[in-house]
Amino acid sequence: MRFPLILVSPRRPENVGAAARAMKTMGFDELRIVNSQAHLEPAARWVAHGAGEILDNATHWDSLDAALADIDFSIATTARSRAKFRYYATPQQVQSLLEEKQQWVQSAALVFGREDTGLTNEELALVDVLTGIPMAADYPSLNLGQAVMVYCYQLSALRQVSAIKEAPADAQQLDALRQRLDRLLVSLEVSEDSKLVDWLAQRLGLLEQRDNAMLHRLLHDVEKKLIDKKTGE
Repeated sequence: MRFPLILVSPRRPENVGAAARAMKTMGFDELRIVNSQAHLEPAARWVAHGAGEILDNATHWDSLDAALADIDFSIATTARSRAKFRYYATPQQVQSLLEEKQQWVQSAALVFGREDTGLTNEELALVDVLTGIPMAADYPSLNLGQAVMVYCYQLSALRQVSAIKEAPADAQQLDALRQRLDRLLVSLEVSEDSKLVDWLAQRLGLLEQRDNAMLHRLLHDVEKKLIDKKTGE
């Protein structure tokens, strides 16, 4: 499973260098930078300390939406106080989610926000699951480089163990489910219910492959009933 790390608008090159060093130490090698040139500054390479090839190979993207366009499953880091969705995974829970997703999802990404303001609500809405690092109340934040190291350490096992696939990977299965649910909400005239839409969006990211397939079957039956009802009127 491809697993790029995405840094959104990082300001300090030292933080990008520290992130690259953490990635190499723990076996990750694909870095995407959104709307920033901080990785090109000399200070980034000084701090990277032997991980210069990750900075050299880093790709630049104009927006988070573009950086996620070829990604099947995405996770964003955020402070709990800013979380829009109710479900909020710890790093350990993210590892469990990805171990299961590794059996049927071809690519996943972990997104980190700006040092000062994090990710916007619009950016958070682009991902499947939110996560954060539990911390003591009197010291509520880590810098970007430290946060990347925590997640790279927790998820390093994913780079060392090949998951046994229960079924051939279908990279479009999860995205197709999102689209079917969106259409159903419109058909039921509840697409403006933001609470319902947000709840569905964040729960989809937690589905295992079998659950995903069963929900596809249920939606097929619901869609058929709606069509039959409409044609019978």
